[in-house]
Amino acid sequence: MFLFALISFLASATQAEEPTAPIIVRAYPWAPFISPMGEPFRSHAPDDDPFARWFHQADRNQDGMLTADEMRSDAERFFARIDANQDGRIDSEERMTYESEIAPEVQSGSQWKRRRQESTAEPWLGDDSQRSERHRRWANDIDGYQPDGLQGAARYGLLNLPEPVAGADADFDRFVSLDEFRRAASYRFQLLDNDRSGRLSMQNLKVLLPSRPKEGKRVKRPKNAPDTRIGLPLPERS
Repeated sequence: MFLFALISFLASATQAEEPTAPIIVRAYPWAPFISPMGEPFRSHAPDDDPFARWFHQADRNQDGMLTADEMRSDAERFFARIDANQDGRIDSEERMTYESEIAPEVQSGSQWKRRRQESTAEPWLGDDSQRSERHRRWANDIDGYQPDGLQGAARYGLLNLPEPVAGADADFDRFVSLDEFRRAASYRFQLLDNDRSGRLSMQNLKVLLPSRPKEGKRVKRPKNAPDTRIGLPLPERS
């Protein structure tokens, strides 16, 4: 009886060790870019520039400059994507779909950056003056994503707009009409057009992005520091 039970146990253990289908993990360098109207653009290769991809898409005549009309046209295109039932307005359900599926990065307090409690709970053996200096260095080491810094989409865009779609609701009725979205595009263009030339170049806009490590350089991370690199969550197994 004991021998039979032992054979059954070994057989089940062997089956459990059979190889399963490999899990493929796709890595993304740095964070996504979120356009002034809230559309996310993500890297698909090390040399892919999400910001440049948005700019060239919005620059309809490909003259290297973005105008207010082009920005409104780009806003209309993205509005049509969010407006699932095509009724000319973004309702609360469509906004929730945007925040949970299309651009979950806009969620404030999401897991894309370190929480204040995690920083406070870290053991520390130095004196208080060193503690403040260490926190300042750590804030720089995490690529501009400080615990008390920008929130939501502002961490990945050109403007300090935590939720660009909901932020277009001018009359606060919890619906965003196409007209409101167009007017928001015009207003945001004016915010970006510092010299009032009516034209935005990619070079002038790029300096408004949240700070990133300089090209060709890596930020030195403290020994045994938590992994604070920006990326996407692992895909769910099917």
